[in-house]
Amino acid sequence: MGSGGLELPPGDEGHKGNSTDTPPGTVSLARPMETTSIGPELDWDADAWREVRTRAQRAGRAYIWLNLVEQRMRAVVAAVLRPVYEPVHGDDWVVAAAGPAGQEWVQRAVAVREVSRRKGYLLDPADDNVLSFLTLPQLRELMVQHWPCFQPYVDDRRDVELALDELEVTRNVVSRNRALSEAVLNQAERASARLLETLGTGGDVPSGRRLPVDAVEDLVGDRYADVVAVHSDRVRLMRQFPAEDIFGGARRIDAVGIGLNLLVQNFSGRRLVRLADAGCRVRLLFLNPASSAVKRRERELGMKRGELSRAVEMNILHMRRVRSRLRDPGAFEIQVYDETPRFTAYLVDGDGPDGVAVVQSYLRRSRGMEAPVLVLRNGSRVVKPDERDEGIDSGLFPTYREEFELAWLDSRPVS
Repeated sequence: MGSGGLELPPGDEGHKGNSTDTPPGTVSLARPMETTSIGPELDWDADAWREVRTRAQRAGRAYIWLNLVEQRMRAVVAAVLRPVYEPVHGDDWVVAAAGPAGQEWVQRAVAVREVSRRKGYLLDPADDNVLSFLTLPQLRELMVQHWPCFQPYVDDRRDVELALDELEVTRNVVSRNRALSEAVLNQAERASARLLETLGTGGDVPSGRRLPVDAVEDLVGDRYADVVAVHSDRVRLMRQFPAEDIFGGARRIDAVGIGLNLLVQNFSGRRLVRLADAGCRVRLLFLNPASSAVKRRERELGMKRGELSRAVEMNILHMRRVRSRLRDPGAFEIQVYDETPRFTAYLVDGDGPDGVAVVQSYLRRSRGMEAPVLVLRNGSRVVKPDERDEGIDSGLFPTYREEFELAWLDSRPVS
């Protein structure tokens, strides 16, 4: 007899025969499956797994941004409001700061904290406070209620509230493990970066001005040394990282390759003139259009004889015209080399910690536009603990910078 007053059917031993009839008042139980497999009807195909991984990747990226924003909001609220309320209310300063308008949600946070204490969920003593149990909207409410206290430190309240509004959709989606679209994720990342900058965390990476720091890169970027982006070809690079973003505002540009099309054909001569007149020093190293290496490269790519050499020569002539318009032509150097080209590299501000590099290797059957692209950041690599002790430096940026300098020494100037 079951707990609900229903009689369970007998098992195989007490129920002879294969009759499907069951006595009145009994409940039929499903028999266990003969095989250990869950069956093809419950399996995931390749498309389903791809969708699941995509969802997890987007949710993971969004969670990291939201985590950073919440931690920063909590730190700002504590730094501003604790000196006001703690001297009078002690450990209950958060409850006092919430006031009558926030009694409901602050008491809920107090209750959750007590439950977490009893069940051993507080793994870090630093989290044993009411503030750690407030959600992002509640932290926002504290800031809005006490805006006169925050106004000396935050320029525009509207910017903060707009950024938090944009994050609210993402926060709800991530907390409920629902699908997050790429557009909403991008919006959340932009809003988070803007909010962190507004709250006084502009980033400690000098090159963040040219190549914004990715929160995920900053946390787990040591997997790839100083490589911060990989693009399957130059078209995709330019779509996400236009030439103006790469070269605009540079104080130094060092480039080596065959024809340097990324700079010559995607960044106007007038912009180069203005950069150089503003103090930017430029060194361009082209493959000699009259060298045998150009002819070999033409054969590799299946180009007509002289086609590549003429293209390189036109690029050099264009850069000579740019140089002729400068007040200080010595700040704009053009040289050629005769060796076999191995890679193309554009090192922007490569002599300082804010340097950014765009690097491509030459493939036998692929033109430069079709070759994979690496984007490197100088001076911002996250060092693993085992490398910190051993003094290992496996960044790629210094390697390509050294290769450029060696090639520059072995080249000759263009008059």
